[in-house]
Amino acid sequence: MDKIKVLFASSEVSPFIKVGGLADVVGALPVELNKNDVDARVILPLYKSIKMKYRDELKFLGWKMVHMGWRSLYAGLFSIEKNGTIFYFVDNEYYFNYDQVYVEYVFDIERYCFFQRAALDFIGDFMSFEPNILHCNDWQTGMMPMLLEAHFKRHGYHKDIKTVYTIHNLKYQGIHGTDVVSEMLDIPSEYLKEGLCIKDDAINFTNAGIVYSNSVTTVSPTYAFEIMTDYYGEGLNGILRRYAFKVSGILNGINDLEYRPSVDSSLPMKYDISNYEEGKAVCKKSLQEQLKLDINPDVPLCVMISRLVDQKGLDLLLYVLEEMLYDGMQIVILGTGDKYYEQALASVASKHPNSMCACIDFDNGLAHTIYAASDIFLMPSIFEPCGLSQLISMTYGSVPVVRETGGLKDSVIPYNEYTGEGNGFSFANINAHEFLFVTKYACDLYRHHKDVWKKLIEEGMSGDYSWKKSAREYIGLYSLISGITYEDSQPEIDKKSSVNPKILEIKTKELKNPTPSKIAAPPMAKPDSSKKKTSKVTRISKNKADSSAKVEKKEEKAVVDKKATANKPTPSKAAPKKESKKDNKRK
Repeated sequence: MDKIKVLFASSEVSPFIKVGGLADVVGALPVELNKNDVDARVILPLYKSIKMKYRDELKFLGWKMVHMGWRSLYAGLFSIEKNGTIFYFVDNEYYFNYDQVYVEYVFDIERYCFFQRAALDFIGDFMSFEPNILHCNDWQTGMMPMLLEAHFKRHGYHKDIKTVYTIHNLKYQGIHGTDVVSEMLDIPSEYLKEGLCIKDDAINFTNAGIVYSNSVTTVSPTYAFEIMTDYYGEGLNGILRRYAFKVSGILNGINDLEYRPSVDSSLPMKYDISNYEEGKAVCKKSLQEQLKLDINPDVPLCVMISRLVDQKGLDLLLYVLEEMLYDGMQIVILGTGDKYYEQALASVASKHPNSMCACIDFDNGLAHTIYAASDIFLMPSIFEPCGLSQLISMTYGSVPVVRETGGLKDSVIPYNEYTGEGNGFSFANINAHEFLFVTKYACDLYRHHKDVWKKLIEEGMSGDYSWKKSAREYIGLYSLISGITYEDSQPEIDKKSSVNPKILEIKTKELKNPTPSKIAAPPMAKPDSSKKKTSKVTRISKNKADSSAKVEKKEEKAVVDKKATANKPTPSKAAPKKESKKDNKRK
């Protein structure tokens, strides 16, 4: 059986370089795929900090000149093997010799145009690796599926490579002038059309990734549905509905080696599900002492670890923050972001030094302690493609309060007081007092219903939020689009799965009739007939069509029979007899 070979392309990858959640995903998923007998590798830019830190480990593989319009620029290729995975690095000091990952937006467009061209030039003989799947991530690699088609496949190279494009956050799309980008990337004129790589008279990297990839994924099933609506679509909801047939959502996982309280050395006391009450009590007291809060084991400690930006629902929190403190909660906020939110939170904390602390910083060790010490984790996000904090909080026994959006809706099952089901709390609308009331309800259960609270904690801690399930779902996708068979690539759904299965039913209903395409889409690549492949999909589709026809005939017959017997009253459903005028007069 052939191994599926996957090459990930990304602008940031943990543990080498990290700005956001993208790095966590591309750092962990390939490692898990390799554990499942997939040959997964990663390519990223060789930033200055990586070159300095890993200087002795980097292996030089060679160099070549890469065309960028009228220029030919040096590109070096280095590699490191780490955690059983090979990582490739594209070197060019003009573009990547900076202290920060992202420099300036217009220059970043040029930097990642170079990276995409260089990465494609290195594929194959140069790196001794010809992938079956090229997995691109966010706008920084969004043009690669189109460039693969325009520069290579049409000339007979890399014809068997299929592409996956993952949207981690649709808000950032990579938009720039057509003349500049088309010159740097040498884009043929037939590709420079509205609806292909152009959106609203400008090159749009994300739009191109959606159109030219064989499959589009998002980081949660609900987010895959949300981005096809006007509110969450960021102007691309139309193109996403047009290509809805290839859009799917796979929930991210977390690194269970880093985020596990039983082995977390940064905690005052390690614990697991068998002794979490003692462990969390020790961590809570330690955090209260460290942040100079009132030492009280019975007060509900509500926390938030986040970038301080409007997307994270900071406006909702600030609107009701005083009421939450008045209700007897302790509040701890950790993070940095917009100066407005930093100053507003610090101002409220200065008025309530014994019950609130705003840590305008990011300390990873402190973050781990906060997860372990907290009773309630707050995530009132306006939108959240996936979210990892709610998964980490449940692992540490902190009960999440979230807004029902994106990955939060998929992973947090709201507590049902009638059935006892759930692992957290949620609210539906972007409404500050709805957020407040749900949080107060959670605090009430914490104070007065210890048995319920204990069950919520244990339900959260017993969940599997690792990359194991997500990796197997990706393998199933790779197998589907490449035609390479993989045994057990469609695992059974775990009853304690972090994905809410209802989203599948919702998505099917909402997207049953997507907007028809007015622009001819690039042809979907057909699997290689020389590779072993079954035809179950065709047979299943045919059987479904036949069964649907039979159902329609039965329904037509039932309607005819119903009309024929409609005027025959039955004893149980006979209409009451109307009174005549004479009867009324007698009465």
